[in-house]
Amino acid sequence: MPADFEKVEYWRKRFAKEESFEWLTSSGAFFSILEPLLTPLSTGSTVLHLGSGTSDLHVYFRRHFPQLQVINMDYEPLALERGKAIESNEFGNVEMGYQVQDVTLPLELDLGQRGKVRMVIDKSTVDAVSCGGDENVIKMAEAIHDVLDKEEGVWISLSFSDSRFEMDSERVQELFEVSVLTKVATGPKRLESDPDIWHWCWLLRPRATTT
Repeated sequence: MPADFEKVEYWRKRFAKEESFEWLTSSGAFFSILEPLLTPLSTGSTVLHLGSGTSDLHVYFRRHFPQLQVINMDYEPLALERGKAIESNEFGNVEMGYQVQDVTLPLELDLGQRGKVRMVIDKSTVDAVSCGGDENVIKMAEAIHDVLDKEEGVWISLSFSDSRFEMDSERVQELFEVSVLTKVATGPKRLESDPDIWHWCWLLRPRATTT
C-alpha cells in the first residue's frame, strides 16, 4: 500500500471527493462474519468501529443491532460527516456515535456505567496504519487493549495480509491471543487455473495481564 495511506492529508483530499467506498470486501460480506459475534452482546454493549471512513458498514450495525452502542471513529472529520450522511439517508436521522480519533493514540472514551468495550472492528484500517511502520500497529494494538473488556472483549480486523500481526517485536502477542477467524476470497477468478487469493479476518482476544 502507498506510504501516504498513513497521513491525514491523503484522507482529507480523498474524502473531499469520495462519498462512499468499501475496502477489501462489501459491508454485507464482512457483516456476515461479524453477526455471530455481535449476537450474544447484551443491550447497551459498546462496539468501536475504527477507521469508519466512507463505508456503510455502520448501517448494518444499526439495522440489525440497534440495541448496541456503536461509536464510529476516524481521524478525518470529513469522513465522519460522510458517515452521518449515509446513516441519515438510510434511516432519516442520526443516532449512532461519531468521534474524531487517531487510533494510534489512546482512545478517549466516556463509557460511564457501560464499562469496557466489548468489540472493536476495523475493516483494513490496520493496513493503512501499517504504512507508518510496525510501531504504529503496536500503538494501535496498545490503544485497543486499554479499552477492551479483558474477559469477553474481542478485536476483529480484516486485512489483506496473511502476516499482519507478525513482526520483529512480540508486543502484539503480549497484548493479544491472535488467530485467524476466517478467510475472505478476493473475488471471482478470471480463469479456473488462477490461484486462490484471500483477505484475512483476524480475531484478537486481549490478554488479562501483559509483561
